[in-house]
Amino acid sequence: MKTISFQIEETKTDTIIKLTANTILTSGSHQFNNIDEAKNAPLAQQLFHLPFIKRIFISANFIALERFSIVEWKDVQEEVKEQIENYLNSGGVLISEAIEKTAKVPVEVYAEVTPNPAVLKFVANKALVENDLEFKNIDEAKNSPLALELFNFPFVKEVFISRNYVSITKFDIVEWNEITIEIRSFIKEFIASGKNVGTSVSKTETKANPKAEVLKSNDDVSKQIIAILEEHIRPAVAADGGNILFQSYDKNTKTVHVILQGACSGCPSSTITLKNGIESMLKQLIPGKIEQVVALNH
Repeated sequence: MKTISFQIEETKTDTIIKLTANTILTSGSHQFNNIDEAKNAPLAQQLFHLPFIKRIFISANFIALERFSIVEWKDVQEEVKEQIENYLNSGGVLISEAIEKTAKVPVEVYAEVTPNPAVLKFVANKALVENDLEFKNIDEAKNSPLALELFNFPFVKEVFISRNYVSITKFDIVEWNEITIEIRSFIKEFIASGKNVGTSVSKTETKANPKAEVLKSNDDVSKQIIAILEEHIRPAVAADGGNILFQSYDKNTKTVHVILQGACSGCPSSTITLKNGIESMLKQLIPGKIEQVVALNH
């Protein structure tokens, strides 16, 4: 059985931390405001015995915790993470089957910072789309009602929608602290209304679908690259509000071409990520076949 581990992530709200798991935790989304509401959620019950836990939110692959002001997260977060990991890895029950089948919770949206100062990530407690969608302008967003409406805000430059979050790139005319609450509230109300978020893939994704490349190519190196991107790199990139797609591999120059999306596109630190992270990993795992990784839209 796979060992469950969590990564601690900050959110834009200093009283809330997010613990992202390396596996799917539950098929539903659940919010608990006190220990009485958590009678069918053994882990949440245990956490409420900690005097600083105010609210608990459990979704597909993460647990978000809100604290009372009696402590700071930096003083207790490692112990809480370890407690959750030990509980789940020892066979503890997260959510009972009864509540899994019947639970309906209000829509919640959390704002998270990304490595790209121009991009903020808005995470929802429910699935939004099946495929990643990227829109560089309003003309590309005709099949995404959410993206279309977001582009009506004058400060929205680009929109990237993934499974359970929306990454927004802003123009420099405003600062995030001036618009975060407005955008978060808008996205929350849009999702809660039951409107369609998006129905088709964007042009970029259609051109660079990793699975499509596998089907078209007999190149073993390309297949290895795609497998490494999917297993090792995409989850970390997604945690930062972005995405990476395999475009091509040139065996003559040993060059890998990729497309960066969401927070990764235009990010000042993406060059470092490409060279020190992705390129180094590919060189190590596929020795002698990789010289460089180039982002086509960097």
